Amino acid sequence: MNSNEKRALVPRLRFPEFVKAWKSSRVGEIANIYKGKGIAKSDISEDGIHLCIRYGELYTVYSELITEVVSKTSLPAKDLFFGKANDVIIPSSGETKEDIATAACVIPDGIAFGGDLNVLRSQESGAFLSYYLNGPLKKSIACVAQGDSVVHLYPYQLEKLPIAVPSLAEQQKIADCLSSIDELIGLQTQRLNMLKTHKKGLMQQLFPAEGETVPRLRFPEFRSAGEWESTQLDQLMTTITPPRKIPTIDYQPEGQFPIIDQGQSDIAGWTNDPDSLVEHDQPVIVFGDHTCALKLMRRPFAQGADGIKIIKFNGLAATEFLYQYLCFRPVVPEEYKRHFSILKTKIVAYPKQKNGEQQKIADCLSSIDKWIDAQTKKLDALKTYKKGLMQQLFPELEEIQT
Repeated sequence: MNSNEKRALVPRLRFPEFVKAWKSSRVGEIANIYKGKGIAKSDISEDGIHLCIRYGELYTVYSELITEVVSKTSLPAKDLFFGKANDVIIPSSGETKEDIATAACVIPDGIAFGGDLNVLRSQESGAFLSYYLNGPLKKSIACVAQGDSVVHLYPYQLEKLPIAVPSLAEQQKIADCLSSIDELIGLQTQRLNMLKTHKKGLMQQLFPAEGETVPRLRFPEFRSAGEWESTQLDQLMTTITPPRKIPTIDYQPEGQFPIIDQGQSDIAGWTNDPDSLVEHDQPVIVFGDHTCALKLMRRPFAQGADGIKIIKFNGLAATEFLYQYLCFRPVVPEEYKRHFSILKTKIVAYPKQKNGEQQKIADCLSSIDKWIDAQTKKLDALKTYKKGLMQQLFPELEEIQT
């Protein structure tokens, strides 16, 4: 390889039919940047006459490619900014610098764009630019955005961003490759959501409705077992005090024992300290006092930082059963407050422990949890694969800047 080849601007992974170097440029040299016009939330209506996109929907509704638009408005056309097919939109304001670095290519023509949107219009592939801006250039966009409590991103900031572009044919090939992975991610997301919906519907049948003492759906061997009992949760439980709490700064990325805290992740970190382990001879429930997160723990673990309650039950109700019951009727977080006092007074219904109905219900629902966990891992693996592929399909930012 000679020196010229070394300096050639190319990605690390490339389709074999493309050999020409990418052209270094800036966003303002390959695209004109416009601003949308104000569409308030109150301007959205189901019977609106114009399809429209508001900036907040980029975070909650859409991904890199927008093929179908969900919102409509009846604002007069003269008060709207209408996009063209393959325009790329990026929020011009947001809560964090990471959020604001979110781009989407709008495939349909004539969509009205709200006022907090930057609109990039280019002869390049909009889909390619969308993936590029959401991938290698995401950090660059976040770096130039201004503000703390409210972050702003202005057209002149976007115009200066370094970028590299290949031929249109290669752009389209990259976009097609990534969009095919997005389709797989979409299908996997649907499977996961269907499983979650199935479990939710089953729980509505397997647990009695509010104020009732018999569920609508019962395993055949328990249909004549009579009514369920009910009591306040604190009559069934005691709490366990850990030997010590591990500060967040001492969390390790690997280790022998998991650290559990009140975050949404199942495992917050790892430790090798056996003296920090919570002793329990049966499964326990870990409750996030501020977050209301519930975790069922069967293996030894250490408590991380503050803010959790470790709950052990007295035998009238099985831990696995009560875990599923509390997932079905959770404590709803109310700002940043302690919720254990609410959890303790929660009325729970349960069948008699000795007849095996509790365990049957718990086993049924936990088997669905295993499917959900497996499908979640598949979805995470697809997202990780896509992220890694994007790092390979675009040149390094440092190469573009040099």
